[in-house]
Amino acid sequence: MALKIYNSLTKSKQEFIPITDGRVGMYVCGPTVYGPSHVGHARTYVNFDTIRRYLMFKGYNVKYVQNITDVGHLVGDGDDGEDKIAKQAKKENLDPYAIAYKYECQYFDAMDKLNILRPTISCRATGFIPEMIEMVQTILDKGYAYVTDKGNVYFRVHDYHKYGQLSNRTIEKSKSGERIEVADDKENPEDFALWKTAEGGHIMRWNSPWGVGYPGWHLECSVMSRKFLGDTFDIHGGGLDNIFPHHESEFAQSEVATGKPFVHYFMHNNLVTVNGTKMGKSLGNFITLDDLFTRHSPMAIRYFILNFHYRSPLDFNEQEITKAEDQLAKILETYQKIASSGKTGAKNAQVEEIYANFIAAMDEDFNTPLAISELLKLTKLANAMLAAGEDVSAAKIAFDNMFYVLGIVPQTNTDKQNDNTEKLLDLISDIRAELRAEKNYALSDKIRDSLSTLGINSKDKKI
Repeated sequence: MALKIYNSLTKSKQEFIPITDGRVGMYVCGPTVYGPSHVGHARTYVNFDTIRRYLMFKGYNVKYVQNITDVGHLVGDGDDGEDKIAKQAKKENLDPYAIAYKYECQYFDAMDKLNILRPTISCRATGFIPEMIEMVQTILDKGYAYVTDKGNVYFRVHDYHKYGQLSNRTIEKSKSGERIEVADDKENPEDFALWKTAEGGHIMRWNSPWGVGYPGWHLECSVMSRKFLGDTFDIHGGGLDNIFPHHESEFAQSEVATGKPFVHYFMHNNLVTVNGTKMGKSLGNFITLDDLFTRHSPMAIRYFILNFHYRSPLDFNEQEITKAEDQLAKILETYQKIASSGKTGAKNAQVEEIYANFIAAMDEDFNTPLAISELLKLTKLANAMLAAGEDVSAAKIAFDNMFYVLGIVPQTNTDKQNDNTEKLLDLISDIRAELRAEKNYALSDKIRDSLSTLGINSKDKKI
C-alpha cells in the first residue's frame, strides 16, 4: 500500500513520491526561543517526529532540518512592534543571546524527554544573516521588493500573483493591520518585511546594504531550508497557525528568489486547546512542559498526543491524560511479560493481521489513533496468548516495531532495576560525602571498600 499524505497546498491526500528515490528532505519550523516549552510544542514536534520515524521505518533516508528562531519574530507576527526575544530579555534583565540560548537548551531537554529524535540539522537564524541579506538582494534585483526611506525592505505582495495559494486568502484579507498597526512606510498594507531597520536600543543588529537592521521573521526559513535541502524539497511542516502569514510569505519569497517550486508537500498539525479553551498566558491556562512533567510521564504525554490525528484539534485536560497514562501502563505491562517469556520463532496469523492493519493506518496520512487501536488489539491478543501458554515471539516483534514508529520507550523491569540501582548509588555517594564532611573517614572508606568487593566503584563526591 502506498503512503498517502494530506498536502495543505493542494488540499487533498496524495501519494508520497520523493524528489529523489529513497531520500526525503524535510523541514519543520522550530520554536522561537523566548520562553519555556509548552504543550503546543509537544503536540507539533511529537507529530512530526512520528512522521519522520515512519518515513525512516519505511526505508527512507530522512534529512530532517529544524530552525531555531533567535531573532526577527516580532510580537503580533506583523512588521511593527518588539522582537519577542528582545522583549523577554528586558523582563529577565539578560542579553537577548543569553535568553535565546537558555530557552533553546530547555526546549531540547523537553524534547529529549518526549523521546523526540534530534534534528539531522538544527540551525539558528542568527547564523545565516549573510545568506539572508543575499536573498533579499536577489528579490530586490528581480523587482519584487522595495527599500523605504526608513531602510526597511518589503516584499511586494501584489506583484506575486500566486500569493494566497497556500492559505486560500485573498490579498484583501492578508493585510498586516489585522492584528497590529500597519507600518507607515509600506507601499501597500499587505506587503511583508524582508529586512527591518534596527531602531533605538535594538541589540540584535547587523550591517546591510540598506543600513543597520535585522531580518524579517519569514526570511530565515526560506534561507535555511534552501541552504540544507536545496531550492525544492519534499516536506515542509509546522503548526496550522504557521500557514498565514509565515508559510505563505516563505512560499512567495522562496519561489521569487529561486524561480523554482518551493515545496512538494506542505503538512500542518492542528491547534491545541486546554479544557476546551485556547491556551494563553493571559487566560491563566498556559501549560509548560516542565510543569506537565511533574504530573505525568513524558511517555504518557506522547501517547496521549498520538491518540489524536495530527490534523485534528487536540484538547489537553488532566482527566484524559490520566486515562491515557493508565492505558499505556497496561500496554507496557503486557510487553514486559512478553519480553521475559523467553520463547522465540513462532509466527502467528492474528498478530500478522494486526500488524498489517497498523501499517495500513500509518500509510493513510499517518493515522496514529487508528494505529494505536491496533496496538491495543495486539495487547489484548498477547495477554490471551500468554494465558494459553503460546509462543509470543511474533507479538514481541510487532510490539517493537510499533513502539519504534510511535516513539514509545518500553521500560522493562530490567530498566527499572537499573534506574533504581543508579539512584541507590547516588544515595550511597551522598552518605559518604556527609561522613567525610564530618571527618568520619573510617566509616566512609569502609563503605567504599565493601562496595569494591562487590565489583562496584563508588566515586568520592566533592565536599
